[in-house]
Parts: sequence; structure tokens; C-alpha cells
Amino acid sequence: MHPSIHAVHSPDRPALIMAGSGVTVSFRQLDRRSNRIGHLFRRMGLNIGDTVAVLLDNTPQFLDIAWAAQRSGLYFVCISAKLTAPEVQYIMRDCGAKVLLASAAVGPAPALVGPLLEDTVLLSVGPSIAGYRALEEETRALPSTPIADEAAGTDMLYSSGTTGRPKGVRITLPADRDIAGPTPFSAMMKRIWGFDGDSVYLSPAPLYHAAPLRAVMVVQKFGGTAIIMEKFEPEHALKSIERYRVTHSQWVPTHFIRMLKLPQEVRGRYDLSSLKVAIHAAAPCPIPVKEAMIAWFGPRIYEYYGGTEGNGLTAITAEEWLAHKGSVGRSIIGKIRICDPEGEPLPPRTEGGVFVEGGNRFEYYNDPAKTAAANNRYGWTTLGDVGWLDEEGYLYLTDRKSFMIISGGVNIYPQEIENYLITHPKILDVAVIGAPDEEMGEKVVAVVQLAKGFAPSAALSEELTDFARTGLSSIKVPRQIDFTTELPRHPTGKLYKRLLRDSYWGRPGGSIV
Repeated sequence: MHPSIHAVHSPDRPALIMAGSGVTVSFRQLDRRSNRIGHLFRRMGLNIGDTVAVLLDNTPQFLDIAWAAQRSGLYFVCISAKLTAPEVQYIMRDCGAKVLLASAAVGPAPALVGPLLEDTVLLSVGPSIAGYRALEEETRALPSTPIADEAAGTDMLYSSGTTGRPKGVRITLPADRDIAGPTPFSAMMKRIWGFDGDSVYLSPAPLYHAAPLRAVMVVQKFGGTAIIMEKFEPEHALKSIERYRVTHSQWVPTHFIRMLKLPQEVRGRYDLSSLKVAIHAAAPCPIPVKEAMIAWFGPRIYEYYGGTEGNGLTAITAEEWLAHKGSVGRSIIGKIRICDPEGEPLPPRTEGGVFVEGGNRFEYYNDPAKTAAANNRYGWTTLGDVGWLDEEGYLYLTDRKSFMIISGGVNIYPQEIENYLITHPKILDVAVIGAPDEEMGEKVVAVVQLAKGFAPSAALSEELTDFARTGLSSIKVPRQIDFTTELPRHPTGKLYKRLLRDSYWGRPGGSIV
């Protein structure tokens, strides 16, 4: 299926509704807008296999552009609205995009990067940007009918760059040029979570990230309605479920944590009975947080583990999880293998690198070295995560290898510490890193963002340290607790630990306060 088909049979059905403003775009409007932009791409000389880039916040035009690229046989690169101008410039040069469509609403990056992209067509979406041509003006007089040579394009997304420069994931364009052809992702969403043309899907995360973008487009492919939050706010998310009778939703653990910290009377204020499926992914979910969400939402909680690379996928239901607490599920794409540092398979309940056998192939664009490093000698691929399998094939993630702390020769994974500390009622968010230590090489440091109403103090630091001692072994108890107003977290929930670590290793013994 495809939005263009629903534009014929259900033209007035909402393709998307912006949760904050209430702005609604019908399938007829989505079809016409994406057609006009498709004609513009061809007029600019873009052919099948070329690349365009998008630098937008959550706005209706995001989907106009994505579908225009999809039906024009283009790669569309969705750039994080949180990046700086140099980071945007790096991605633009790396992916070879011929067009950048950007909004001033994301901040100064579009205006700053524009003069650096001499061979790129610059189009502004919404308010004008110096040096950019207005998308609305460029498309106003163009046909709202399809271009003559429609072909199926696809996204080309970049990893979040939490441990280094973002890596572009490029897959081969579909051999079948049919824009309405099925995709593995759409088939999976229908089979596992029951997405269909009656789905009303709440998307609380930024559309430039893989999971929200792909899920919203699949919902529209089926003929369902996407409810898109301009920005996540916990009570507004609950209100949106009630108002729009949401049936499906997708979250990250940070969303769960912030909704759970709402007062009980606020949490109980909204009717969530329409919700059939609440999926979460993108980051490990602490066991107490998931237990609390299942107690609140019931068996509607589903989880999966995968990456932008799409090499493999695991999934787990609430019932399965309660019997395998902490697991992210069993394989549904590829076969999970746990390997030692040499890439050799390990037995159950042995920790090692998480690899996928027989999954989807991928490459990091313009980086054969990183692509090679993601493969072992058997051709199995990895995203760099560490974990173990039980005897039934359920996967348990430990952490990312690059985040490991080595203190006195002992390997310490921060995730376990973070998962415990976040359960303290005075902590809103926390990151654990390794900082320089003359005696031990590295020491465990917890960087804490406090919940509303609490202020940093020596007494609170001691309280949190005592709390850590009650649930963690002595080697894992933070030797230092620092407070910050906000952690450098990607809106999808991923933490930019590289930035935190650099701030400490650049200033030994210092902090980011």
C-alpha cells in the first residue's frame, strides 16, 4: 500500500495530526504536496539514486518531503535537529546530498552551514533563511499529479554518533521500482504488533530518528493516522492518547521514566483504554521501570532491540519479559550470536559481543574500515553491544563495549549502575562514566540530573552514595557524584557519553557542572 492509494479511496482521512497544534493533513493533501516536491526534485536535476537531506523539527512538511523522495527513487538523509553546523556539514559532505531542506526552527545551524555548501541547493521550510529558496514558493505552481518516472526510494540514516562521528547506513534501493511495494519493516509491524489501516499511532520522538520515521511512514502506508508530538511532554502524551483514541505508540525508556514520575493523580486522570500496543526500544530499560510500566499499562508493553543498520531484530512481549526479566527478546530477524574478542561463538550465559548471523547486510557509507570492523570472519555483524543469551535464546544486554570502565583491572559496565540509580526518587536522569584516577586508572563517576524540587548538595551526594551501596557491589559504587542541569541526551533517549567522558578526560578530576 501507499499514501497515494489512500488519497484516492480515503482522501479526507487524516494522514497525520500534530498533537500540539492540531494541524491535520489528509491523505489527499499529503499526496498532492509530495507530488509537487517530486516534480521540483526532477526539475532540479535529481535522478533515481540521488540524495537529498532534511534538517527539520517535527513538522507536517517533514512527511511531505519524505514521501516525495520515496516516490522519486531518492535516498533521503534525515539529520538530527540537535547537531551543530560543522556536524551538519560533515554529514552533507559524507552523504553527497544535492539538496538540503531545512527550517530555521531547529536553531542557527541551517543559516551557518548554508554558506559552506557551495554546490548544494538550499531550500527553506517555513520562515525564510538567508541564502535559501523557499520550498513553498518553488512548488506553488508545480503539478500535484505524480511524476512520470516514479520509483521506490528509501531513507539513508546516520547513527546517533554517541561514541564518535555519525555513521551513514546506506542500503541498496529496491530492485522493484513499485512505490507501493511491501517492505520487511512494514510486514513485521503488521505481523508482530498488528498495525493496519485502522491504527492511530502516537509518535512522541523526533522524526529524524530511524524508528519514529519508519513507523510513521508504515502507518501512513497502511492508511492509518499518525499523531505526531512536536516535542515530548509526559502529561501531554497521556492526554493525546485519550484525545485521539490512540491504538499504537512507541517510546524510549526516558519517556517511561518521566511519565512514571508524574503525580499519581495526573497519571490516573486520562483514559488509556484505546491503547493496544506500547512499543519501546532505542535504549536499555531498567527492570524496575519496566515493572512499573507493566503494572500501569498492563500487557500492552512490547520491546524490541535493533539498530539503524537493520541487521537484525529481537522482540519480546510483556508476558515473556515477566518470565525473563531484563531480556530484550529472541531473534525475529537473523540469529543472535554471542562472541569472544576474536569473534568466536560463546556458550549460553557467557558475556560477549552481540552479533547477528544471517541478518540483513549493511554498510557504513564511505567507511569500509568501519564496515569491516562490524563483521567477524563468519560474516556475522555487530552494532558494538555486549550481552549474553540464556538457554532459550533470550538476549540480555550488558552495555556497549565502548562505554566499559576499567578500574584497577576490573571491567565495569555503567548500564547496571545507571539502572539502579535511576530508581531513586530524587534522580530524573543519570549517566555513569569512567574518569581518570591516578591509582585505579579509571574511577566510576555518576553525573546526575535531579528531579524537579531538589537541589545539589553534599548531603544529597552522600545520600545517593549510600543508596548505591544498598544495591551495588563496592566496585560499582560511584566514587564521585556530580550534578548537572541537563544531560547531553539525544531526544531518542540515547546519551552522548562521548561528550561526558571527554569533559572529564580533558580536565582530569574535573566535572561538567
